[in-house]
Amino acid sequence: MNLHKLFDQFDHEGIFRNTKEIKSGHINTTFLIQTQAQETPDYILQKINSVVFKNIPELIQNKVLVCNFLRSKTKHPEQENVIRLMPSMSGDYFFIDEDKEYWNLMVFISDSQVFLKAENTKIALEAGRLFGRFFYLLNDFDAEDLSETIPRFHDMNFRFQQFEAALAASNTDRLNQAKTEIIFANELKKEMCLLQELKNTGKFPIRATHNDTKLSNALFDDNDNALSVIDLDTLMPGLVHYDFGDSVRTMCSSAEEDETNLEKVHFIPDNFMAFTEGFLYSCKSILTQSELDYLYLAPQYMTFIMGLRFLTDYLNNDIYYKINYPEHNLTRAKNQFALLKSIRLQENRMREIIDLIE
Repeated sequence: MNLHKLFDQFDHEGIFRNTKEIKSGHINTTFLIQTQAQETPDYILQKINSVVFKNIPELIQNKVLVCNFLRSKTKHPEQENVIRLMPSMSGDYFFIDEDKEYWNLMVFISDSQVFLKAENTKIALEAGRLFGRFFYLLNDFDAEDLSETIPRFHDMNFRFQQFEAALAASNTDRLNQAKTEIIFANELKKEMCLLQELKNTGKFPIRATHNDTKLSNALFDDNDNALSVIDLDTLMPGLVHYDFGDSVRTMCSSAEEDETNLEKVHFIPDNFMAFTEGFLYSCKSILTQSELDYLYLAPQYMTFIMGLRFLTDYLNNDIYYKINYPEHNLTRAKNQFALLKSIRLQENRMREIIDLIE
């Protein structure tokens, strides 16, 4: 079934004009659908990765629940930049094609752009405000209403189990190529599991969280003002540390996550200060003291877990993430571990910044 016919399986305005693929994501396949008339919206048509996501109807239901909840919190719902999913002709918010693949359709937020890295502190500040407000608005949303569509997604113990299984099954060539990164991951195992251990003991409240708050999942206007949080496939119960940490991981890095020259990869304290100011200004009032006390660990945790996942996928012969060349996942792992080393050098300063922001 071609994209035009897929588009017409949904309840939408306008007439199909043309399409182009959006290639920024690692997981799903995404297209911009442009309509013929200027007064009708354009749309995002997305095929959801059924290898990664095992229960797509529950994933879609999570998105619908959260988007409707956020829309109910706004004074003028149709003027707010909250993701709007379109129902299919059957009434579901997805369509299943002849290959049993799941598609969903969303209204395109026009005059918007994404950044892969924060080019200035304004972008970091605006992103902090955006993700902090998203988090704040979901404070009274019952996280138990969300399905765990990727079980143990940010569970460090589980990610180490996957890593160790990959080590046992990997071929000799890949083990040799990744020897330095394997040693590094094992050396930090106990330290990087601390946040997970605290979660397991009930130290933190479980909240409705985005779980993939990298910078490219925020939309901005042409003046670098943040508009909307996008890519809601990973909405699940989680910790504030997941969302805060993943944002910092991408907004406070000097390079994109597949930069091969590791000398270009380092942590940017000014971006951290700006992002943290925006984030905590928006949501500090709802956080517990325990959450705040361990917020400084979040960037380390999320940077390490991403490096570990890239490394695991490399050892597994690249079955999860899209790659552009054979060593792409190993490059990503090296990049994230280099960033982690730089973050750890700034730990005391990060704690001071978090404590100072009212």
